[in-house]
Amino acid sequence: MSSPVVIASFANEYEALVAQAVLRAHDIPSMLLRDDAGGMQLALGWVHGVRLAVRHADAVRALYLLEHDDEEKTA
Repeated sequence: MSSPVVIASFANEYEALVAQAVLRAHDIPSMLLRDDAGGMQLALGWVHGVRLAVRHADAVRALYLLEHDDEEKTA
């Protein structure tokens, strides 16, 4: 089994949650990775942001969906 692949990084958790919802709607499991000392040091999140990770097998499809979701919003 391969380790998760980070496919995107977001400035805040809300943007990451929206992207995660898009993937969930297409049955792609994902996880959010934060480096904020368990919520105790929120400023640490500014260094790496909130990262979105998926299984290696889902990475290409997930990137495609996120890219096209953004295009639909601007059209």
